[in-house]
Amino acid sequence: MSGFRTAFVALAAGLLAAVTGVAVPSTAAAASLVEVTGFGNNPGGMRMHIYVPDTRPANPAIVVAMHGCGGSGPGFYSGSEFASLANRYGFLVIYPSAQQQAGFGNCFDTWSDAAKRRGGGSDPVSIASMVTYAEQHYGGDPNRVFATGSSSGGMMTNEMLALYPDVFKAGAAFMGVPFGCFANAADFPPWSSKCTGNGGANRTPQQWGDAVRQAYPGYTGPRPRVQLWHGTADTLVPYSLLQEEIEQWTTVAGLSQAPTSTDSPQAGWNRRRYADGAGSVRVEAYSIQGAGHSLPAGGMAAVAIAFFGLS
Repeated sequence: MSGFRTAFVALAAGLLAAVTGVAVPSTAAAASLVEVTGFGNNPGGMRMHIYVPDTRPANPAIVVAMHGCGGSGPGFYSGSEFASLANRYGFLVIYPSAQQQAGFGNCFDTWSDAAKRRGGGSDPVSIASMVTYAEQHYGGDPNRVFATGSSSGGMMTNEMLALYPDVFKAGAAFMGVPFGCFANAADFPPWSSKCTGNGGANRTPQQWGDAVRQAYPGYTGPRPRVQLWHGTADTLVPYSLLQEEIEQWTTVAGLSQAPTSTDSPQAGWNRRRYADGAGSVRVEAYSIQGAGHSLPAGGMAAVAIAFFGLS
């Protein structure tokens, strides 16, 4: 019966291709999400899943895609567009899964002292180990490593860019907060946090920039490019935090607080761009009109991948 079924599927695919002119990919060769164990130093006790597209260059880029609180790596794989974009453009996608945190679900650690220092421990070290593993075992290109994530994953995106600016070339944070926003574990849950509460995160650009610079003392190399996304109707992680993120990363990049350009690439998307003297966009921010705590929505992952230079 299995042989008959396989032959029937192949025949149907051939007929469809002949009629429509569209090639149907073979299911036998389809890539799938794979869990990796023993990937290296893992102080955060995290799980690692990786998606490796069937068609890719010898040294593919690496995108680390991180879920929100209550989610998981496999859940973010299923619920976002990064894997389908990996099929199109040939990059690897790492999907970390955060551990259960006492009282508020499996969120990435963006509050502990260990998570605010390069090499300090906790989740950032675990994620850096995953990147190294992908470079060593899948031929990932160390010069093309990127971070993205939603909510807690967006917060961790900012963490990784601050702690490992020599590893990540760019990041796209959806509904995140500035690096160093949470004081400690008691301050983390967004519904009770001073960081996400009214006025609690209103610091100066210099203060935000110092938080990043102090995370990796003595580092003088290039800083990652940063893309930021937030819905104007987000009440869980307030929209006002987008401005604080902008202030942090423009200051770190040595840019003016005034955007070099503003536009609306599509209806309801307002974009501010901050370019350096050579015209390279180092920071860009998207305000999504009327959106709540629900990003990325359709098409946004593709814009992030384009920002990384992978499309």
